[in-house]
Amino acid sequence: MSKKTHQQQLAARKAQRQAERAQERARQRRMLAITITAIVSVVVVIVGAVLIAANTGGKDTPVAGESPSPAPTTELPATAGPDNKPKSIPTALAPPPKRPTALPAEVDCSYPKGSEPAAKKVDPPANGKVKASGTTAVTLKTSVGDLGLTLDSALAPCTVKSFVSLVNQKYFDNTICHRLTVGEGLQVLQCGDPSGSGSGGPGYSFKDEVFPELKYGRGTLAMANSGPNTNGSQFFVVWGDGSALDPAYTAFGTIDEAGLKAIDKVANAGVIPKDGPTDGAPGTEVRITAATTAAKN
Repeated sequence: MSKKTHQQQLAARKAQRQAERAQERARQRRMLAITITAIVSVVVVIVGAVLIAANTGGKDTPVAGESPSPAPTTELPATAGPDNKPKSIPTALAPPPKRPTALPAEVDCSYPKGSEPAAKKVDPPANGKVKASGTTAVTLKTSVGDLGLTLDSALAPCTVKSFVSLVNQKYFDNTICHRLTVGEGLQVLQCGDPSGSGSGGPGYSFKDEVFPELKYGRGTLAMANSGPNTNGSQFFVVWGDGSALDPAYTAFGTIDEAGLKAIDKVANAGVIPKDGPTDGAPGTEVRITAATTAAKN
């Protein structure tokens, strides 16, 4: 073999080895690309599974920063209303409050000036003796219908005298009933504050006229207060259940059945919650447009 031929063979084998190495490098590059693609695909599948679990039913373990799924809600029975409406209303009128022991024929009443100014200009009743007998009819004309009240001087003569005085001075005219409660044990409509804030009064006060046996039920009319012997002008009607009330609120009469039915409609419309879900302003405004009295019996 000539030297030239041998060099040619060496060059050919070198070229072949270079071509083979090039092919091997190309094959390795192709395999690397396939491997990376496979890894990326697996990661995408895993991430996708996590996202699906986070956005659908797989919420047993919340994703970081995400709130746990809420517990299933329990619906109230069909006869029950939402929290801001009464779940039930007694239909039977409670017996009118009655003192177990009658008061003397006359009692001494006084109406000292209070520490707060009157929410609406008014004169206090005269101090002195008051008869502890007889009834007075009062009609509260309101935006939801007439509320017929019967005031009982045998129950609370000083309270009746104050209430009649306020009516005659038109203190209650064009005022709203600012509070409605619809919870079990306390279902009342509260009125008598011209400011509508729940803190207004006539600028004077008078003592409680209560007794331990006093009960409150559907139809009872009583005075609101802010503690012992702080009666003023605010009063409430028990339109439903009053069993949660202690005998610390002066009962001085009753409301008629037609008035109660009007209040029932207001109660069923619900409250605008303020002091809890069952206590606040009536959702349906109750405005006293005028209050009038009839002759005593």
